[in-house]
Amino acid sequence: MKLWLLRHAPVLLPQGLCYGASDVPADAGRTREAAQAFSSLPPPGTPVWVSGLVRAQQMAGALQAERPDLGAARMDTRLNEMDFGRWELQRWDNLPRSAFDEWMADFAHHRFGGAESTQMLLERVAAALGDLRPARSHDVVWVTHAGVIRAVQHIVASGGVTIREASQWPKDAPGPGGWVSVEL
Repeated sequence: MKLWLLRHAPVLLPQGLCYGASDVPADAGRTREAAQAFSSLPPPGTPVWVSGLVRAQQMAGALQAERPDLGAARMDTRLNEMDFGRWELQRWDNLPRSAFDEWMADFAHHRFGGAESTQMLLERVAAALGDLRPARSHDVVWVTHAGVIRAVQHIVASGGVTIREASQWPKDAPGPGGWVSVEL
């Protein structure tokens, strides 16, 4: 089974802001362009799941406009971006160095910003992946975020849901409006 991981388009925020779980919109024109570029890839009738955040829902709507045969997307909040708590909508370069040091010292379990840990993100993404088992013979599209895409990549590459340190976290994810696929 191929899982297509489509990231939302660039958001309408100044560069350099942390916006994980913040529900901010994406650029509508760039969303349409990305949906058009991606639209020829999934086979007819491929089911689409979408994050609960508006920027991903915009992409799912644009994809549906290009490919009505894919049908309406199934919303699943397990595909939401990581929640950075009190650091949401703050400039990354204004966050205290000590906050990053604490996160890197316990990358799996530290709740960066006080809300969600990397391990918590991995577990909710793994649960969503587990729900794909009945559809193993079919492709699926997830319209989601960089953190979720990296979590999927980590789970597929490591064969497990746990992580110990930041060096195990995938470095690459598609840019806004980009995509990648993984075989499950």
